[in-house]
Amino acid sequence: MNSVVDPAIGALLERFDRPGPRYTSYPTAVEFSDRFTVDDALRCYADVGRRGAELALYVHLPFCRERCTYCACNVVSTPRHDRVSAPYVQHLLAEVDRVAEAVGARAPVSQLHLGGGTPTYHTPEELTAVVEHLRERFDFAPDAECSVEVDPRVTSRAHLEALAAAGFRRLSVGVQDLEPAVQVAIGRDQPAAMTAATVADARALGFVSVNVDLVYGLPLQTVESLRDTIRAVLDMRPDRLAVYSFAWLPNAFAHQRAIDEATLPRGAEKVALLGAARDLLLEAGYVDIGIDHFALPSDPLAIAQAAGTLRRDFMGYTTRQSTEYIGFGVSAIGYVAGAFIQNEKRLIDYLRAVDGDTLPVARGVQLDDDDLRRAYVIGELMCNFHVDKARYRAHFGRAFDADFAEDLPRLAPLIAEDFVVDDSEGIRVTTTGRFVARNAAMCFDRYRRGAGGNSFSRTL
Repeated sequence: MNSVVDPAIGALLERFDRPGPRYTSYPTAVEFSDRFTVDDALRCYADVGRRGAELALYVHLPFCRERCTYCACNVVSTPRHDRVSAPYVQHLLAEVDRVAEAVGARAPVSQLHLGGGTPTYHTPEELTAVVEHLRERFDFAPDAECSVEVDPRVTSRAHLEALAAAGFRRLSVGVQDLEPAVQVAIGRDQPAAMTAATVADARALGFVSVNVDLVYGLPLQTVESLRDTIRAVLDMRPDRLAVYSFAWLPNAFAHQRAIDEATLPRGAEKVALLGAARDLLLEAGYVDIGIDHFALPSDPLAIAQAAGTLRRDFMGYTTRQSTEYIGFGVSAIGYVAGAFIQNEKRLIDYLRAVDGDTLPVARGVQLDDDDLRRAYVIGELMCNFHVDKARYRAHFGRAFDADFAEDLPRLAPLIAEDFVVDDSEGIRVTTTGRFVARNAAMCFDRYRRGAGGNSFSRTL
């Protein structure tokens, strides 16, 4: 879609560039409250056990050897592996025991994801211990999907061998950008050959799916340099690619202030980066998935989107059928029994809570019926770019237009530019409108009411 990088269209899209959520949850984490207590979490976990609900598990491993300046994740950077790694794993195992006890049964598990930070900061033996402990306390399905995020700079073949032996078959490789000048600007020295070697090792060890993470809008990044990065990545033939927008939040992340703001692509220039990336990936045979993901047509994500069953949560886009998940580790978020539950965000608070023989729950929110309906609509827009009004009525027994009579007028600016279509059948985000899908979703967010707020990155 070469027209997207046309300056006139870029300028038009720029008008809609404002802070807004990525909607990995609804309500977003900004709405979580410390009024949600450990007792509330225990009630939710007990409910999961009574129902025998199928679960996904997320484990947050926060450590990195050093912090990249672009990063907006909950990360603890330290080269002192010997001081932090083993103690953290021990606390993590203790948390797993307490949650499993609260669930009260060996709940069925269909998905496990290790995220970070850098999971491969830990030794192969530590990663094996974490997975084995989870398998002891939960009932993993024989075909459970196990995935892990890796940084090629600290990932050895021994790491990949241990993960493969533990049942992992999906790998997400952090790359961000391969242009040397950009890597210097973001503090990440990672030659293409290093990444290619990690991918090749994973393939040889039986990993069936490899995802590569890229970021657009980084300092000194140009359309041509990003194209060069994508061409180099395509030589590795990943099954999936994520092309994330750089979340520039220097007020929230002090380390980002090391980046010279004048070197950042903005507005139409940033739109052109995503447009160029999209063009190359579509030409290479990938399918546009959600707002920032691409997959080969044979990939389960592409198949799920075509069927209208794609889902989105804190682990990203997913095809899994389980709608509930438990988060372990510092800052991890779970969703069980209609409630979001978040652990302590500071490492010291997390460790103290576990040492105190309690769950390290810091906050959360119990969704009401209105939240559930809005979460459904926002999820459909973010995953499938379409809300079917008849399907909504069948799902909730309510009329879509009546439920959202106050919200639909907020779509008017997007409709006027042909980014969104609203008719008797449903709400549909057009091909060009996918660049502003987050803006469309905000129109149905009762907490935002069309405006993002300073807690979020910009939508473009």
